Amino acid sequence: MPLVTVDNVSMSFGERRVLDGVSFRINKGDKIAFVGDNGAGKSTLFKIIKGVYTPDDGDVIIHGNTIVGFLSQNMDEQDLSDSHLKPKRLVEIEAKLKTTEALLENNNTEGELARLMNEYSDLNAEYEAMGGLDYEYRMNDALGGLGLGDLKGRDDYSGLSGGEKMRVCLARLIVERPDVLLLDEPTNHLDIEAVEWLEEFLRSYKGAVFVITHDRSFIDRIANRVIELDGGHITEYKGGYTDYRNQKEEFIKSQTLVIESLSEELERQLKVKQTMLSHRNISGYHQREKVVNKLAEVLEQQKSRMPAEYAKMSFNSVPVNREGKSDKILLTVSDVSKSFGDVLLFDHISFDLKADDKIFLCGPNGCGKTTLLNILIGNEPGSGGTVLISSQVTCGYMGQFVPFDNEELNCYEELISRDDMTVTEARSLLARFGFRGDDAFKQIKVLSGGERSRLYLCCLLKESPDILFLDEPTNHLDINSREILEDAIKAYDGAVICVSHDRFFIDKCADKILGFADRKASLYDEYRFYRKAYKDSLNSQESKAPKEQVKPESKPKPRDGKQTGRIRSKIRDIEKEIKALETEQKDIEATFGVSATGKDYQRYADISDRLDLLYEEYISLSEELS
Repeated sequence: MPLVTVDNVSMSFGERRVLDGVSFRINKGDKIAFVGDNGAGKSTLFKIIKGVYTPDDGDVIIHGNTIVGFLSQNMDEQDLSDSHLKPKRLVEIEAKLKTTEALLENNNTEGELARLMNEYSDLNAEYEAMGGLDYEYRMNDALGGLGLGDLKGRDDYSGLSGGEKMRVCLARLIVERPDVLLLDEPTNHLDIEAVEWLEEFLRSYKGAVFVITHDRSFIDRIANRVIELDGGHITEYKGGYTDYRNQKEEFIKSQTLVIESLSEELERQLKVKQTMLSHRNISGYHQREKVVNKLAEVLEQQKSRMPAEYAKMSFNSVPVNREGKSDKILLTVSDVSKSFGDVLLFDHISFDLKADDKIFLCGPNGCGKTTLLNILIGNEPGSGGTVLISSQVTCGYMGQFVPFDNEELNCYEELISRDDMTVTEARSLLARFGFRGDDAFKQIKVLSGGERSRLYLCCLLKESPDILFLDEPTNHLDINSREILEDAIKAYDGAVICVSHDRFFIDKCADKILGFADRKASLYDEYRFYRKAYKDSLNSQESKAPKEQVKPESKPKPRDGKQTGRIRSKIRDIEKEIKALETEQKDIEATFGVSATGKDYQRYADISDRLDLLYEEYISLSEELS
């Protein structure tokens, strides 16, 4: 069932056409990952679907009463002006319900009482439909899952960081349960625990999900479709990220063969045409010319189907002759600890770094990964322990923000200021990092975050230090750039110490994981081993924590006849719904193993969930009458 149809949508900014005849559907139950280079136009399409932008051509059709929810990655576009996290309509209904309840308590006129009861019933039905009954529970669950458990009940969000505001907006959006969730980079400000919680939530989400993300593990976990935007056009793939990569590679292989075959045939036909001309066979020459023109047209069409090469990084691994053996110890960390006042961040961290080790620092936000990295490179003192580095070892560092001494320089000037290079060598190297043509002469001060990172990496890898310290190097890179960076790091013959949340990057490049848990850090051979140990540590802490004491509920005040009547009426309504649902459930059970479809099994599960809620409400209301 289509919820949203994007029909032949085109959009240009100046002379650049970011969307060119884009068409697809978002169906109920879809979990779509939207991928493509930074700046390709993914966020633009989201804003067109939401109605923020009007396309130059084409239409976006929102079918029926479909509600579309949108999370922008731009905090300026987020609305946290309310002093609460409930939707305005839900707050309005709650106020009206209280007012109507008060009128019911104090009204004895039969006609007015009936009108108020109908009004109260309608309001209550809308309240339930909007999820009002369990809204607080779901909001608290979302805030806790996204690492914001301490914000429960808070009514002032002005002092939150940008990342915290983003997570609050994400929590509010997913709890409102729109039919279609448009999520633009939702994992940007989440640690691994919050990402895993969001993955589980989205996998079970009843509506459709359309998400822009560079997190490839996230795509593999939640997506059943991948849509790639490349050169203004889209290509659709079935499955998650790994499926998409495999299908794309197969397409490129087969398309390359088609192009090669057409090119060979075109070359042969050109020779035949020339032969016709040399033999004065004018009629044959003109006929062959038509064949050549048609072949050339088909060849261009097939070439246009290949992925665009716009602003993509490309690395060539250049071997560097380094002295010493690969098992030479470059760095020794012994019992390093760090405290801020009386607060202990971590202690007793010890490990050795060998000449070709690639050690990744992993753990939740705030555990001290970046702090430890700064201690290792000498930017911050430790509170205890020692860090010994081998003599004559060269080090390179890339932090989460990359500074340049002179922002007025352009990319080409910055590169040649660091190393003796010919013009051709410098332009060639910049091109491999996505700075082609005039982009090589962009001033640093006008570069985007991703472009700054690419330029800094270009300069850093050219210097080829013995130890490369990296703090979240993939943060501003699109998927293609991440993959090429991974190949460069994997092939790098020096040592690497890297902080990262990117699970795909970690699995591909890390030799060892220095995993943080409970103010300690230990080495693991694989990331999955660390994650198991970390979760075991959390479970151990929870089992040792004192159980929360629950106070017995005070006895409710006696109810008058009107309140009792409303409860009895509600119970009768629940009994009718339970009877109808149990009958429908039995009918579906009769089709199991015979003619049941996937929709039948899904409906059966939905009925079971609804019945559980109805049983609980029935028991609760019955107890109120007892």
